[in-house]
Amino acid sequence: MAAANWSVGKIAQRSGVRVSTLHFYEAKGLIASQRNAGNQRRYTADVLRRIAVIKAAQRLGVSLEEIGQALASLPDARAPTQADWERLSARWRGQLDARIAYLTRLRDSLTGCIGCGCLSMKTCPLYNPDDVAGESGAGPVILDREGVPN
Repeated sequence: MAAANWSVGKIAQRSGVRVSTLHFYEAKGLIASQRNAGNQRRYTADVLRRIAVIKAAQRLGVSLEEIGQALASLPDARAPTQADWERLSARWRGQLDARIAYLTRLRDSLTGCIGCGCLSMKTCPLYNPDDVAGESGAGPVILDREGVPN
């Protein structure tokens, strides 16, 4: 097993995240450190790859809870491999496709009405005549009708 000799500052510098973010990730169980004799956090180098996976997944819009579940499927004390990333990212592909479809519909209707069903659009002749969307609930009910997550 590799020695845990990377300081929190060195990991922050190499990964491009703040020290407070590393502490947050650790509190959420996404990364782990060991404590040295002076009670300072020390990391193994494999944590850099885990942070890269976290950052990539966050950019895809994956929640930290889902990232944590995915990382929990990996063996401890080793960097995620390309095969690991392919397996993890495949889990998130459907969510990303749904988000893309939702954003495409939003973009395509943005110049007119976004189909929000808000009270100011009670008589929208395009998407919400006679405020029928208001009967379905609050928020962008017309866009959400297609089962796309927020």
